[in-house]
Amino acid sequence: MTHSPHVVTVTAENFQSVVIEGSFERPVLVDFWADWCAPCKMLMPMLAQLADSYGGRFLLAKVDTEAEQELAAQFGIRSLPTVQLFKDGNAVDQFMGALPESQVREFLERHLPRASDGLLEQAQSLMAGGDLQEARALLEQAREEDPDNARLHLAEVQLTAAQGDTTKALADIASLPIELASDPEVLALLGRLRFASAAQEALSEAELSARLAADPKDSQARYQLAAHKVLGGDYASALEHLLELMKRDRAYEDDAARKGMLAIFDLPEVSNELIAHYRAKMMSALY
Repeated sequence: MTHSPHVVTVTAENFQSVVIEGSFERPVLVDFWADWCAPCKMLMPMLAQLADSYGGRFLLAKVDTEAEQELAAQFGIRSLPTVQLFKDGNAVDQFMGALPESQVREFLERHLPRASDGLLEQAQSLMAGGDLQEARALLEQAREEDPDNARLHLAEVQLTAAQGDTTKALADIASLPIELASDPEVLALLGRLRFASAAQEALSEAELSARLAADPKDSQARYQLAAHKVLGGDYASALEHLLELMKRDRAYEDDAARKGMLAIFDLPEVSNELIAHYRAKMMSALY
């Protein structure tokens, strides 16, 4: 195999620097192989060729599992070849076996940065700053240049939500590409949209608080007040209301209290300490 700047052999000594730290700069595809493994020998040249054809958009790191048995055990390698993709310090996806090139390309395209990603990031920053018109212009440019970018669809839903059309945003999020179904950004957005929908249909916080004071068993008022608290950034109060609702009326709106707590846990701005505290309370109430 000819030398390539995009292919490197890694060992236990340099795995941290090459794979873990390196994956913060670009995705690292780690090929766990062995000399006795015939499918490995079929897959490896194709992976090296792809690393070159992608021009450095990812680094191919080869791990000889016979020489690096502890490293293979550390990452749970039980069959060969196993190929894991690392991003931002973590293994985010993997495949096993000598897949055909078309399937490996499909695997890579789910994770590799695209030229239009920069436009999407700029658009999201503009949305956060309230400049929705300029954000829309950038999304239209991205759609023209790279309509197959799955994250473009997410950004368009985010724009719809930022414009205040919660109903349409909820409908659109259900039709996002399947590979985004468990994406943290999608889960966080879905949670916010559901709380926004509940708050839009509700009375004011003051009126809901008065209803609860008059009747602590008013499940609707408690859930809607929690939704207001989420939108206002008061996650501790929201979680407290949802926990109380879960204890009092688990069946309310198909277990909405528990699902609401889980949705808050998915929000990136919620502290780990608050999540740990209320996750423990939730589990104690459940069991």
